[in-house]
Amino acid sequence: MFTGLIREIATVKNFVGSTLSIKAKYKGALGDSIAINGACLTVTDVLNDGFSVELSPESQKLLAIENYKNEVHIEPAMMMGDRFDGHVVQGHVDCIGEVTEVKNNGNSYDIFIKLPKKFIPYVVPKGSITIDGVSLTVNEVFDDRFRLTIIPHTMKETLIRNYKKGYRVNIETDMFARYVAHIISHQSKANSLTWDEVDSISARY
Repeated sequence: MFTGLIREIATVKNFVGSTLSIKAKYKGALGDSIAINGACLTVTDVLNDGFSVELSPESQKLLAIENYKNEVHIEPAMMMGDRFDGHVVQGHVDCIGEVTEVKNNGNSYDIFIKLPKKFIPYVVPKGSITIDGVSLTVNEVFDDRFRLTIIPHTMKETLIRNYKKGYRVNIETDMFARYVAHIISHQSKANSLTWDEVDSISARY
C-alpha cells in the first residue's frame, strides 16, 4: 500500500526488454514493493546506485510507458507505523489519461485530464485520485474528463511540471469508489437479503 506522496524523483538508467534500472537514493531490498509513476513494481536487483524492477508485457501495455525514460516518481510501500498522509493508494493503474489543458492561474495551475468514460464514475468531485503516483484532489468532473488544481509547491516538487497538452499519465482512481461501484453493479434483488432474513440470521447468535 502507498500514500501518493512522492519520496524521490529518480533517474532511469536504462530500460531493456522487461528490466527497468533506476538510479536513486532509495535502494531497498530484493522483493520490496515500490511505486514507479504510480505502478506497484517489485525490486528484482539492488544496484550500487539504485535498483532494478521488472515490467511484465501486461504492465507495459497498460502504462504510459513513454514516461519511463528520463525521470520518474518513486514511493516505497508503507511500513507499519508510518505516518499516513495522502490517501490509500494500491499502485494498481486503472487507465491512461491525457492532459487536454494546463491553465496558469497565477497562484495555481488548473490541469484538465481526459480518460475513458467508463472510469468517470470512479472520479469523485472533491475526492482523491492518483496521477503518476501523486495523490491529488479532484476539483471538478465532466463527461469524459476532470479538473485538478495544482499549487506551485506541487508543480515544483513533482514531474507534473512537465505536463502539457497531449501528455499521457497513469491514473489510479479512488479505491473506495471502485469497490462501492462494483458492489452496487453486482447486486440484484434475487441475491440481496431481506430485512426478515437479516433478523433471522441475527436471532441465531
